[in-house]
Amino acid sequence: MELDRFLPTCHFNEVHSIDVRASASTIFRSIKEMTPSELSPVFRLLFWIRSLPARLAGKSDAGFAPSQPLLKQLEGSFIFLADIPDREIVFGMIGQPWKLTGEQAIRLTEPQEFVQFEQPDYAKVAANFYISESKRQGCFKISTESRVYVADPKARAKFARYWFFIYLGSSYIRTLMLQAIKRRAEQR
Repeated sequence: MELDRFLPTCHFNEVHSIDVRASASTIFRSIKEMTPSELSPVFRLLFWIRSLPARLAGKSDAGFAPSQPLLKQLEGSFIFLADIPDREIVFGMIGQPWKLTGEQAIRLTEPQEFVQFEQPDYAKVAANFYISESKRQGCFKISTESRVYVADPKARAKFARYWFFIYLGSSYIRTLMLQAIKRRAEQR
């Protein structure tokens, strides 16, 4: 898995998966084409709540365009680290998400910058969508994993408090994404 290459160890993670009755190429296309409008209104509400402090401070925009591919819209905040057709997409960011009025994200241009970054008071966040064989005949399993590495113990404690408050929402969003990808792929 390419995710292992970019963030082999982590302090926080979550993994979700779902079986999809479609080809790997159809699933992969569905991952790339999924839009916010295919997700529950709760998705938009959770992101609205999360970005409220930054918006009030004038440091954030209005949110996601409903009909544009979600992964494409993440390009401003995340760097795409790997794109293995019909298998895996890996994206990451380096920032301080516990700072609610702006994540203090480090702008990266190359995947190698992500690997080499070692400033201790920042979180390295990597996530993927991974397509693998399913135990169910005629299906593939799609999983999404999010990993977070924070080298500095004080920063890790700050992230742990942040994670405590956002984990359930984050987990729910990942589940919504997988369900949307499954619907899109199985309708083709």
